[in-house]
Amino acid sequence: MERNLKNVLVVSFGFLLLFTAYGGLQSLQSSLYSEEGLGVAALSTIYGGMLLSSMFLPPVLIGKLGCKWTLVLAMCCYVAFSLGNFYASWYTLIPTSVLVGLGAAALWSAQGTYLTIVGNMQARKTGQVGKDVVNQYFGIFFLIFQSSGVWGNLISSLVFGQTPTQGTVPEEQLQACGASDCLMAVASTNSTKRPSQDLVYTLMGIYTGCGFLAVLLTAVFLEPVRDAQPEGEGEKQAPPFWSTLLSTFKLLRDKRLRLLILLPMLSGFEQAFLSGDYTRSYTTCALGIQFVGYVMICFGAVDALCSVLFGRLARYTGRTALFALGAVTQLACIVALLLWKPHPSQLPVFFVFPGLWGMADAVWQTQNNALFGVLFEKNKEAAFANYRLWEALGFVIAFGYSTFLCVSVKLYVLLGVLSAAMAAYGAVECMESTKAAERTKPAEEGVTQTKL
Repeated sequence: MERNLKNVLVVSFGFLLLFTAYGGLQSLQSSLYSEEGLGVAALSTIYGGMLLSSMFLPPVLIGKLGCKWTLVLAMCCYVAFSLGNFYASWYTLIPTSVLVGLGAAALWSAQGTYLTIVGNMQARKTGQVGKDVVNQYFGIFFLIFQSSGVWGNLISSLVFGQTPTQGTVPEEQLQACGASDCLMAVASTNSTKRPSQDLVYTLMGIYTGCGFLAVLLTAVFLEPVRDAQPEGEGEKQAPPFWSTLLSTFKLLRDKRLRLLILLPMLSGFEQAFLSGDYTRSYTTCALGIQFVGYVMICFGAVDALCSVLFGRLARYTGRTALFALGAVTQLACIVALLLWKPHPSQLPVFFVFPGLWGMADAVWQTQNNALFGVLFEKNKEAAFANYRLWEALGFVIAFGYSTFLCVSVKLYVLLGVLSAAMAAYGAVECMESTKAAERTKPAEEGVTQTKL
């Protein structure tokens, strides 16, 4: 197998194992640990830690350890969170949630940097366009990674399969489901009964094992890579520590990045809505909690398939067409969710929305990462650190207002963020096309003068 592709597959399967465990744990936090809001507090701590660490940690760690060992160290933080769930309390979950938050920004920044480097290495080797190979590699990664949502939810559904399910939902409750749900924080049903502790231990054992395998796979089989430097820069001294520390913020001097920060924020908002509000105010409210795993499996499966499809399709259609597809799909979903009154008799519709949402999310995940890698190739670590910073901010804001806003208001907020993000992205594309036109103009004039 080709060397660079092998490394992409090692990273991809490492993330698959890691997020099979973490994704399953994340979706169960609010259900398993509802006492005194421990589960929601753990999730908020994770994204708060990610928000803070994105500001300075990734460039420092990647600069000191390299991409490979940054990935390994960050994965260990996720394994600690799985171990903390064995004896869940404020003294175990909150500290391990802080660890995940610190590790998450470094993990994703190292992943984005690593795939961009090996993509460009492969492009130079084969004579292809760099951004095309980077797009393809991100597509392969997200195909494998997004399927973790399928396996994580399937494992929890199978292990917790013995828990009692919800009976017939009263019509009065159905009236309060969907966009009209304004009592999310206090709404509860008989479907949220906690599974036995033996089943919890079994599930945590499986998830912890997956995490350890991810660390082992990455540490043993992933090859370290170094970014190719232009000739004459081989002996260039490393920048001062504080310069590296502040590189994340320094990159905000670039007007393109200031416009593009809405894209990762949109990613945080839309993922938080699906995992927090759609599953609770639509699926659990109308069908019962036993359907949440299957709904999220549908999202994960479509997301995974579309990720690899869009990664390959981008070289033929260009990224603009895919961004337009993602925006139109998500816009249609938001409008439909505002109008739809969920009812148990409409079972297939509950799966259509996560499927379409997965298609739009596949655009954001593959194209956003590739866009940041291509536009900020000389500052990849800082660019991906910024990406995770603003995505985490989107999550924090969405989780922050989750308990006191009606679902309809959240959908209008999401609609506003989507519109603003697409307008800003369009402005960046205009700037890039203008720059490209200015670069080709002198070349054409030179050819004309030569002919004369």
